[in-house]
Amino acid sequence: MKFKTTLSLLVIITFTTIVCSQEKELQTITGVVMNAANDKPLENVNIVDINTVKGSTTNKDGQFNVKAYINDTLYLSYLGFRSIQVKITEDWVKFGDVKIKMTESAIALQEVKLQEIQLTGYLEIDARNIPIYDNYRYSISGLDYAYEGGNYQKSAISKVLQSISNPADLLYKTFSSKEKQMRRLRKMKMNESIKDILQDKFDRETLSAVLQISRDDIDQVLDKCNYSRDFITTANDLQVLDAISNCFEEYRAINR
Repeated sequence: MKFKTTLSLLVIITFTTIVCSQEKELQTITGVVMNAANDKPLENVNIVDINTVKGSTTNKDGQFNVKAYINDTLYLSYLGFRSIQVKITEDWVKFGDVKIKMTESAIALQEVKLQEIQLTGYLEIDARNIPIYDNYRYSISGLDYAYEGGNYQKSAISKVLQSISNPADLLYKTFSSKEKQMRRLRKMKMNESIKDILQDKFDRETLSAVLQISRDDIDQVLDKCNYSRDFITTANDLQVLDAISNCFEEYRAINR
């Protein structure tokens, strides 16, 4: 009786060990991404593993393959379609290809007003009439970080003075509660496929999903790091990634 009990325990332990080891091993995950409306394959869908911070895209047949772990989450995004998150399960690994269907989203374009510039043909006069946007960043001797200036950033000088008087305080308030998420920044910057995905995006959705912070949090971080509203609203996601990363490294340097 004791022998049977011991044997049963050994079988359970062995099975548990095998399952755990499989979960910790990188798996080749394959699938097909389709349009939910007509089941046609979607090409160049951006796929990011939120856990390992690695990216991939679908081919012309909507097929993709990524190296990932069981229980990782894949984030799929495609222009004109709703972004979705899909969890990798044991069944997915066991049975192979999974069909993922994405739903089109209605895009409402806001009215854009273009300001007409009346040209006279005289260079000196026309040069004075063309608006100049002073989007620049400047630095102060003795400080390793820069500040954005221009008449659109009315508080630029006050922020500089505040940072000089207590440079660690602003950055500590910005990152102390988000340090875990910010550590993903280095992984993202080291991955070329992630950078390729981000440079064509302006919606902050992929950044938000991978960093696991809201889009409002991203805006607040940029604002506290002295980036202007103009930069926050016009920069692509790769530029935003670099901006947050640089500011976070300053925080880490000061904190040390």
